[in-house]
Order: sequence, then structure tokens, then C-alpha cells
Amino acid sequence: MQTTFTEDQLQDPGIQRANEILRACVHCGFCTATCPTYQVLGDELDSPRGRIYQIKDMLENERVPDAKTVKHIDRCLSCLACMTTCPSGVHYMHLVDHAREYIEDNYKRPLSDRALRWVLARILPYPMRFRWALIGAKLGRPFRFLMPDARLRAMLDMAPKSIPPVSRNDDPQSFAPVAEKKMRVALMTGCAQKALNTDINDATIRLLTRLGCEVVVAEGAGCCGALTHHMGKTSESHATAAKNIKAWCAEMDGDGLDAIVINTSGCGTTVKDYGHMFRDDALAEDAARVSGIAMDVSEVLMKLDLPDGAEKETVVAYHAACSLQHGQQIKTYPKDLLKRAGFTVVEPADSHLCCGSAGTYNLMQPEISEQLKARKLRTLEAKNPDIIAAGNIGCMMQIGSGTDVPIVHTVELLDWATGGPQPRALTEPGKQIPEIPILR
Repeated sequence: MQTTFTEDQLQDPGIQRANEILRACVHCGFCTATCPTYQVLGDELDSPRGRIYQIKDMLENERVPDAKTVKHIDRCLSCLACMTTCPSGVHYMHLVDHAREYIEDNYKRPLSDRALRWVLARILPYPMRFRWALIGAKLGRPFRFLMPDARLRAMLDMAPKSIPPVSRNDDPQSFAPVAEKKMRVALMTGCAQKALNTDINDATIRLLTRLGCEVVVAEGAGCCGALTHHMGKTSESHATAAKNIKAWCAEMDGDGLDAIVINTSGCGTTVKDYGHMFRDDALAEDAARVSGIAMDVSEVLMKLDLPDGAEKETVVAYHAACSLQHGQQIKTYPKDLLKRAGFTVVEPADSHLCCGSAGTYNLMQPEISEQLKARKLRTLEAKNPDIIAAGNIGCMMQIGSGTDVPIVHTVELLDWATGGPQPRALTEPGKQIPEIPILR
């Protein structure tokens, strides 16, 4: 794609990066075949190619974003399926993130939009605030029909049936390996996950220590910054990310780290991009160090000796989170690990398409999100699974809200298969799964 940025414009690192990305695009349209919003809406402006044209026009002309452009960019899930499909290597993620920052700085949203985004940015990244909000949502759910805004109704629907107690495993500390020590890793405990489902971090710690890892929860680490980053709130996201960089570098420079383990794939995609996010910052070198050892939990487990499990009759439908398969290009590891543990693994049709969760997308774009969820549920349930497994808390909440099939994190199944407790989600009334054989 030809661009006409001036020399002065190209002095801005963000514009310089946008120019590189735009020039890589050859208008081929392959991205439209895998874009969920284009599949649902059928509007070229809601495809990656259409959004690229809009972003190019907005940035080149330095114009104030109009409501139409903002609408179409807001509708992007950032699922990054277009990046997997693109034969030209267009790094759409960096482009749309810059466009969102530009919009945040130059467009005045309607008051209701500003209020909603302010609330989400002030609550979701903070586990205790989020817990109180979930309690409030449960209390308010009977009055759902009074809510005039679909986004407010979606926020009430987000609250799970039960809110788990705080897990003290999420406090800064170190867990000694149970087997011979092979690695020292830091576990990113996250933010929303600590309020929605504490079982995931607990299972991750049990599994890693069982396989020979010393697991550290670093003092000062917290939210990865993804939520505010994708809202274009760069200063807020960088402030949050900087705390993680400093906390993990302190561990790296102390007793050392072999990996930073992340069990929420949306967070993993962002942490792996810290090097780019901080490329012009004083923390650039440390950010690159952190990104260099950041790994999804499945990547770490592939390096360890996960024992072969006895063959099980339990059928697991694996849902590939977009941030894992497209954002991090990790496609087979979770399935390989589940198969090694003895589970029968199936995958739904169109597994490359998003479930509609996408961070806060299901709260800010509930109508489109519901359509994507319905499609994903149809393809998953068509496989008649006993369990659905996923590697991202957002996907788990989204899919779990629409099916009676129990959904658990991949690490919960691997923990169970190697001697850990049966996942709590599999013991709920109407969702009981028989105990499984462990080792061969």
C-alpha cells in the first residue's frame, strides 16, 4: 500500500511503525475470510482491510476521528486471525493499537461511552474492586430488565453464580518444587482471573511444582495492562506494565528466572509485546528481557516431563483462544499435552473464529459478541464433548455462560490427570464427571 506521510510525521515512532505496517499490505483481502466481524456483519469497513484503509486515511491526514471510523475500529475484536491469514505479514495488532491510542487522544466519545470505559478501566484490573463489582452485579441481576443499555445488561450477566474466596496462593511468595528442581519460574497471577476463578492459578502452581519448578509470585506484579492498552489508554497501560517489568527484573537479577509463566493467553500476548510497547522508553532493555522469557503455560509444560496418562474415555473439546493461536501462534501444544495426559481431544469447526469474549468486547459490543458466542457454542456442542477446555479466562466465562457442558482451564485437566484434585467445575450439580485413571 502506498503511503504519503510527511517527514515530520515520520518522526513520531508510532506513525513510523504504522507506515511500515501499511506499506506491507497488498489489498489481497485474504483477511476478510477469517475476520469474525466481517463474517457476522458483511461490511467491508468491518474487515481488517477496511479498517486499514480507515486508519491510513485518519493518520495520514491527521484528522479528528469521526463517529463512523470510531465505530468500525471499536468493532474490531483484536482476535488477530487476520495476522495468521495474511500472506504479507501485516502486523495488524500494532496498527490497530496505535489507531486506538490516536482515537483516545483525539476523539470525544459520548458521555455514556466515556463513563463505561472509565468504570471498566478502574475496576477490572483490580481484583478486590472487581470482586465487589461482581457482588453488586449479582444483586442487581433481578433488575436487569430495567437497564436501557445492552452494555449494562451484559455487565450484570457477567457475574458468575458463585464468587470464589480469595486464594492466598496469589500472594507474593515462593513455592518449592516437589520433584527434582528443573526450572525457576515466575507465575503471573493476573487481575480479573483472581476474582473470577482462583482454581486456575492454584492448579498451575500444583502442576508446575509437581514437575520440578520453583514457582515465584513476584512482589509488585499485577495486571498486564492489556485492558487499558486496547482501550488506547497508553499512559495507564504502561504504568501497569512497568510495575510488572520492575518486579520480574528484580527476580531475574536476584535468584534468576527461566521463564515468566502466563496462564491467561490474552495477558501473554501483551507481555510478549512489552519489548515493542517500551521500545522508546527508559525501560526498553528490561521490557525486552521480560518479553524474551515470557511463555504461555503450555510452552513451559512442553519443556517438562509431563508423564503419560492412562487412556481415558473422557472427550475434551479444545477451544483455541484467539490470543493463543493468533496472538502467540501457539496452536498444538495444549492439544498435545491433553492427549499425552490420556484425554480424547476434539476440536470444533471453524476453530480459528473468535468466541466473542475478546477482553472487554463482550461488555462493550454485546450484540456482536452474542452472535459470535452462539456460533462458537454450536460448533463446540456439535462434538458432544464431556468437557470443554480453554487457556483463557475470558473465553471460559463467555462460553460457560451459554452451555451446560463444564468448561475448565487446560492446566486444571493436566493437574487432575497427574494427581491433583478434580476440577471444581466438574463436580457441580448436573455436570459431574467420573473420576479418571491417572498414570499408565
